[in-house]
Amino acid sequence: MRLRGRKGIRENLESQPDLIVLDPREHKGRWKERFGNDRPIYVELGMGKGQFISGMSVRYPEANFIGMDMYDELIRRAAEKGKKAWAEKWGEEAEAVRPPNLNLALGNIEFIEEFFAPGEIERIYLNFSDPWPKAKHGRRRLTHPRFLDKYKQLLNENGEIHFKTDSQTLFEFSLNSFSALGLQMSDISLNLHRDGINEEHVMTEYESKFHAQGMNIYRCEVKVGKEALRKYEEKKMDRF
Repeated sequence: MRLRGRKGIRENLESQPDLIVLDPREHKGRWKERFGNDRPIYVELGMGKGQFISGMSVRYPEANFIGMDMYDELIRRAAEKGKKAWAEKWGEEAEAVRPPNLNLALGNIEFIEEFFAPGEIERIYLNFSDPWPKAKHGRRRLTHPRFLDKYKQLLNENGEIHFKTDSQTLFEFSLNSFSALGLQMSDISLNLHRDGINEEHVMTEYESKFHAQGMNIYRCEVKVGKEALRKYEEKKMDRF
């Protein structure tokens, strides 16, 4: 992805230290200290322009959210969206708002184990990640087993992965990856918004665009932590 950032973008990011983290390595193992509470931490890897993570932070104030991307310009745009989302909730001017449960981190997901300590995250969102369609690039997909092994280390006992994509090929690849590692999948959907927009889900920019074009949205949840698995099995038994 090539992005043309605004002049002075680094200064813009540096001027928002309460919202933007330019070196997430500094907070490894101490993210709850940064948020100032003991609430669960949900992380979106490759957040794009921030529509999803901003919307989630407003809808679920009982959790802490971190949006991560490797491009300065996307961090800047996400900061604007985060402030706007909370300003609309409070009826204030966006520039006067600091989202209380949202952080935006500049980082390359390749090195995610350097940014978070084992068990520090409760949920990982993978939304419309680059499908890397060529077979030789398979290792770059964020649902490749080498990434999943990292996520398993970082997720806590309630840990889950929530995955959405418009790519059928990537979805099939991902299901096989989850299965190969013995991970429990649930809530698998081959067309999330088949009957109209599913209001239970906050949409990303890509999701809104693809849905408007009539494209299928594929989604599934993956239970990773022991407690997440226990709750899933308990819920499954209640259905019978």
